[in-house]
Amino acid sequence: MMFTGIIKDKGTIKSITDRGKDREFTVKTEVLASSINKGDSISVNGVCLTVRDMDRESFSCDVSSNTLKYSNLGLLQQGDAVNLEDSLSTDSRMGGHFVSGHVDAVTAITGIYRAGRSYELVFGLEKSIAPFIAPRGSIALDGISLTVTGVSGDSFRTVIIPHTYENTTLGAKAVGGTVNVEVDMLARYVVNYLSRQEQEKNMEEKDSILKEKLERNGFIQ
Repeated sequence: MMFTGIIKDKGTIKSITDRGKDREFTVKTEVLASSINKGDSISVNGVCLTVRDMDRESFSCDVSSNTLKYSNLGLLQQGDAVNLEDSLSTDSRMGGHFVSGHVDAVTAITGIYRAGRSYELVFGLEKSIAPFIAPRGSIALDGISLTVTGVSGDSFRTVIIPHTYENTTLGAKAVGGTVNVEVDMLARYVVNYLSRQEQEKNMEEKDSILKEKLERNGFIQ
């Protein structure tokens, strides 16, 4: 399933139930409850989950131990707000960028500054995702499609317009708060392609050196 990073509703964690190592989340959402069905994919803070059950004002989903470990969903408590987006359909408007709902890293906010009517947020740049983040590139933070405005050393920045700040969970975040990060999938493919090209080039150079040594020592002619 795919998403766009355009948040449809700011839901609320209604309840959290431990199911062994896993958990069951029930999320209240006035906007999406009437349009989703059992088995649908839904993005919760940028994590793709499956609707297990639902009623007129909420839905329930199972969250695996792996997801709890590698996203910030494990930190959620009853009453917390979450960003919600239903999955992309053939007639959906593409307002953000392609988001898969697979978290690449969790990082913390290191600075929040006013920028006119907007806000500039600074985040720690994890080494595992650094090659995929570039100025003016797309990124999804807690499921929100944003544009990277700058990268410097071990941090990156993005500017949040008033609408996004007020209608997503970012408005309630403080320095030290965490976000789920999903890098732009196009950047992932480009970096992966270039990395493979470099590996192949290195292998060719090594083969050439080995062949030269073998010829020099009379092993091949």
